[in-house]
Amino acid sequence: QVQLVESGGGLVQAGGSLRLSCASSGIVFSINTMGWYRQGPGKQRELVASITRGSNTNYADPVKGRFTISRDNAKSTVYLQMNSLKPEDTAVYYCNARPLSASYGPTYWGKGTLVTVSS
Repeated sequence: QVQLVESGGGLVQAGGSLRLSCASSGIVFSINTMGWYRQGPGKQRELVASITRGSNTNYADPVKGRFTISRDNAKSTVYLQMNSLKPEDTAVYYCNARPLSASYGPTYWGKGTLVTVSS
């Protein structure tokens, strides 16, 4: 079993920055990809960014050039550096972890951390 705990959310003004952290624990050897999703008010949950063990990254178009995802495999921690924040970035941000294939195990989710960007 894998546990994910997010931290770093909060209130920030537009144009400001936040760094989110997601620490994983438990049986993590099967995890290949970790990522961040978000769900804003009245919106569907959407992918923000993901990163593999090989440090291949993927970003949603709205955050490209502003957000950076990174990971420390030794610490089983993934980070999301968020710069130039906009009010539309306001959402609950969820950490996600999944194996290379679903056949190796389930997908795990954290409980989320709230990011509020004021204008």
